[in-house]
Amino acid sequence: MADHQRLAEVRARLELPLLRRAAGLLEGRHRSIFKGHGQDFDDLSLYNPGDDIKDIDWKSSARAGIPIIRRFVRQSNLTLILAADTGRRMAALAASGTETKGDVISFAASIIAYIARDRGDRVALVAGDADRIAQRPPRASTQDLEALLHQLESMYRVEGPASDLDRVLHRVDDAFHRRSLLVLLTDESQPAAELLPVLRRLRVRHQILVISVADADPFNPVVAPQGTTVRDVDGTLQLPPFLQDNAELSRVVSVAARRAQESVQTVLRAADADGMITRGTETVLPDLIELLGRYRHASR
Repeated sequence: MADHQRLAEVRARLELPLLRRAAGLLEGRHRSIFKGHGQDFDDLSLYNPGDDIKDIDWKSSARAGIPIIRRFVRQSNLTLILAADTGRRMAALAASGTETKGDVISFAASIIAYIARDRGDRVALVAGDADRIAQRPPRASTQDLEALLHQLESMYRVEGPASDLDRVLHRVDDAFHRRSLLVLLTDESQPAAELLPVLRRLRVRHQILVISVADADPFNPVVAPQGTTVRDVDGTLQLPPFLQDNAELSRVVSVAARRAQESVQTVLRAADADGMITRGTETVLPDLIELLGRYRHASR
């Protein structure tokens, strides 16, 4: 696909009301992200019913004998940082069984870029693995966003290096000091417990959302038709055809996957972050809307 078609494809593929709803929820994120931090003082004014009592200037009110509030100029634009895992595990099949996890992440990044472009927000990129780091500064033009998306998509390949999210997050920590919305793009096994220290450090400055892609079920006939061998792209494990009908093995794998997801949720709670797990490109936008709605509600 030509670069200039990527954002147009998002608009053509998805219903505009859903995109507008996601953008509206992100509007709520502006208010919560910059509350008390991203506002510039403008002037003092008389208190009016309905004004936030947190804005009352108590010293000025005491001198005047009437309630006085501080007026602020709200920042209207936001920097979105896409921190993407480009390790070879992202070239494995997603839970949908018809596309790779890299395909799903690329599409999720396109949705975010589309919304950002319409809002005038800026999008930055830090994408990497054990051997590579790609970084792009915050930009809002269509041309810059298309180049960002093209670069991200080109990094997903099965022969790529191993994942190293710690390296990606440390680069974000070093490069972005202004308060932003950090969107971590990875698979359902991340972020792992060892990433908690850097996540907590990032959370001091940024809001953190995690978009994860679920692994394909090796016992699903859509993923592995009868008679095929399932191979792990990030290791040497193989599931031979004669084990595909093993119900007990399927149960054990499901239990292990559920425990891994619970471990990730524990890390997110400890880091004061929120996240979602999506199965494929068809579920990305509804899952993103649910995530933004949930997080907006929690921020009130």
